[in-house]
Amino acid sequence: MQRKTEQVRIIGGKWRSRILHFPALANLRPTPDRVRETLFNWLAPYIQDARCLDAFAGSGALGFEALSRGAKEVVMVDKSPAVIANLEENMRILNTTDALCINSSFPFKNNELEPFDIVFLDPPYHQGLIAISCHALMENDYLKDGALIYIEAEKELDPLPISNNWEILKSKQAGQVGYHLVRSSQNEPTVRK
Repeated sequence: MQRKTEQVRIIGGKWRSRILHFPALANLRPTPDRVRETLFNWLAPYIQDARCLDAFAGSGALGFEALSRGAKEVVMVDKSPAVIANLEENMRILNTTDALCINSSFPFKNNELEPFDIVFLDPPYHQGLIAISCHALMENDYLKDGALIYIEAEKELDPLPISNNWEILKSKQAGQVGYHLVRSSQNEPTVRK
């Protein structure tokens, strides 16, 4: 019996228009095409050769889009073994070894991970995971100074629970989603209330 799958299209870069399949699981919602297009327009000056972390990888839409557009490496994290197996299958289909898949809940501590230039945070909504994840990024030294963090959350999450010295560079809404691009700083990691 064939499992039900969904699909997502890579928008730009070397894999433009490639279709990736992913499992039809509850809470697995890829970033919509329109939002991804805006995000990667924002990231265009920074994506080339960047080390990226896709902390709640799900369909892999953000991680594979980043690789398609010139990122050097993407670490994709997801707690579902089925999702990780699917991400690894899509790596084979795209013939890439520039992604590392980690089967774990985020946040987690991994002393072997080098700091990242760009982080994608789009966790399940209404679970307080943005604040927890932002704190973990700082505490575990996962960010290069000045790293960019993409945050996708329920639009009513205001203010964003980020460090006081992080700067919101871009912010938009699409339907029920708020999405933001933030620049980090490693000084004085206090969180906004």
